Amino acid sequence: MNEPPTQNQSTANILNQFEFSPTIATSGQPQREQFADIAAAGYEVIINLAMPDHEHSIADEGAIVTGLGMSYIHIPVPFDAPGADHLVAFTGYMKTLQNHKVWVHCIVNARVSAFFYRYLQQELGWSQEQATSPVLAQWLPTMDATWQRFISVE
Repeated sequence: MNEPPTQNQSTANILNQFEFSPTIATSGQPQREQFADIAAAGYEVIINLAMPDHEHSIADEGAIVTGLGMSYIHIPVPFDAPGADHLVAFTGYMKTLQNHKVWVHCIVNARVSAFFYRYLQQELGWSQEQATSPVLAQWLPTMDATWQRFISVE
């Protein structure tokens, strides 16, 4: 899993898209038609960490994703209250799906970047530098105390 990040051209236009490895990609909210690009790139599972009531969420995302032959998992994480239970669920799914090609998104890729920062260090032994996505690097200087506590690796 320590392969260098890559960029898939068919998914390159998705908001804040970033690939940690050939089997793990992250992004902000894909547009409806971009889910077909994600499926065409070989992704098998979509994990959504966004709240369903956000103005940029897609209400029928699960139907779109499963209609394209991918599995859909939704772990709604309130932006003002990420919790240990959310991280446990996320980590459990990522462990279960370690042999699958997984795309994880939220609204702008901030939540997802924080979750991967914790997961990659705690579960896979990555360094802080390896686990820091470009979105997380930009967010760190202005990150509030809630998220600072959340990303603290014990």
